[in-house]
Amino acid sequence: MYMTAYRIADALARWMAVLAGLVLLVVVGLTCVSIAGRALLPLNIGVGPIKGIYDLTEIGVGAAIFGFLPWCQLQRSHAAVDLFKPAYGTTLNRVLDVIVDLGMLAVAVLIAWRLYLGMADKMRYGETTFIMQLPVWWGYAASLVGALGFALVALFCLTRSLRGLTGRDDPTEELGA
Repeated sequence: MYMTAYRIADALARWMAVLAGLVLLVVVGLTCVSIAGRALLPLNIGVGPIKGIYDLTEIGVGAAIFGFLPWCQLQRSHAAVDLFKPAYGTTLNRVLDVIVDLGMLAVAVLIAWRLYLGMADKMRYGETTFIMQLPVWWGYAASLVGALGFALVALFCLTRSLRGLTGRDDPTEELGA
């Protein structure tokens, strides 16, 4: 059961990170095209700047950041202060892992909940971006997908830490996770 949960969490985190990377590459490409178009405009070459590039960048980068969070959580790659970790015993370190993973789960659920409420609010009022007139809730929805993935992976990570606390080794470490 645990290995199935690990494989699901791993696949979810990996695919979200890959998609987030692709979104980021598209945003970078569009930004480069827009900058080149703006630079070539006086020479009457090219299409000029992309109208609404700021809107697209804002939505794309926000969605990409949330898309990377599940992978970061699964790999235990969030910022950590490990100054005293070598001085603590194995049991205390495992207790700290449980506390940190519980805190991350709480934060992930809180973020997802607030993004959902913000998205519902933007949908209700029909707010749009300034230049392209894109519905603002699209950015919230794209970010919410990543936040939900973050919450699901954080739940798995808490389970992983609780298993470690009971003395069961994490078989995912053998897989090179």
